[in-house]
Amino acid sequence: MNIRPSEDAFIFSADALKIDEAVETQRIVAGLRAQLRAMRKRGLVLGLSGGIDSSVSVALAVRAVGAKNVFCLFMPENDSDPESLRLGRLVAETFGVEAIVEDIGPTLAAMGCYARRDAFIRELVPGYGPGWASKIVIANALEGEGYNISSLVVQDPEGRQTKLRMPPSAYLGIVAATNMKQRTRKQIEYFHADRLNFAVLGTPNRLEYDQGFFVKNGDGAADVKPIAHLYKSQVYALAGYLGVPEEIRRRPPTTDTYSLAQTQEEFYFSLPYDRMDLCLYGLNNGIGADAVGRAAQLNADEVKRVWADIAAKRKATRYLHLGPQLVEPVKEITRY
Repeated sequence: MNIRPSEDAFIFSADALKIDEAVETQRIVAGLRAQLRAMRKRGLVLGLSGGIDSSVSVALAVRAVGAKNVFCLFMPENDSDPESLRLGRLVAETFGVEAIVEDIGPTLAAMGCYARRDAFIRELVPGYGPGWASKIVIANALEGEGYNISSLVVQDPEGRQTKLRMPPSAYLGIVAATNMKQRTRKQIEYFHADRLNFAVLGTPNRLEYDQGFFVKNGDGAADVKPIAHLYKSQVYALAGYLGVPEEIRRRPPTTDTYSLAQTQEEFYFSLPYDRMDLCLYGLNNGIGADAVGRAAQLNADEVKRVWADIAAKRKATRYLHLGPQLVEPVKEITRY
């Protein structure tokens, strides 16, 4: 890594993440059009959650192919926040796209998603059952040496919460069960994409894509990912330019995966997205820890801990970016 010289004289700030929203929109729209032509697809399908990333993606899709060629899906399940569906509908109305509700709760129940998850939770909380709620939270990387320990938070029917350390087997089991949600949603997206001859649009931003904050063959599966190169701060900037409703632009990023309300910071990232963006940008561009710390309101040691956490997540989730591995390359041979 090349660290900038004259560190004391260098002023790094959030201005480094500023983009020309009009130029970036045109670039993404042109890219989407070229990709669809190459795939011989007529339009785009995506799941609409009411979050900032899917909202911006809808707006970009409409600019690229027109509202009539964008098809959106609301896919709530038993643990979904009703607010997500309301906000998703607001986005669909704002940009004039067709959208339908596909309730995946019955499908997940039939596959044992909830029963499997609850069985692992009961290894720690034997009384867990109807009327209870739960989520997984992660220790803040700033409080340790780059090692994140996940804990289970449960809430009983009277509203009392308890936080418990999880053995790896319980953690992996709970995550495996909840990953069924993202994979079921993707299966439905591809059903509609196939029937319409559309491509599936994925909505990860750069922070999520870099850090492996997605489920392989779930929300990580897509034909195009038009905002994966943008830091989340830049996605918010595009949201304002593209006319995403202010109510959505003010909403904190959530996972909307567990029955207890949960922010992305609680579940996966070390810091709020704006400060994580600065740390990731600084790491990617060889900016020293002191300069990054001043911008992100951290000291240099804290920045280094966040960088260690970024590196650890990159290593742990590298396989998520891999396609199927072959024993040897399969070459195309064309004879005319």
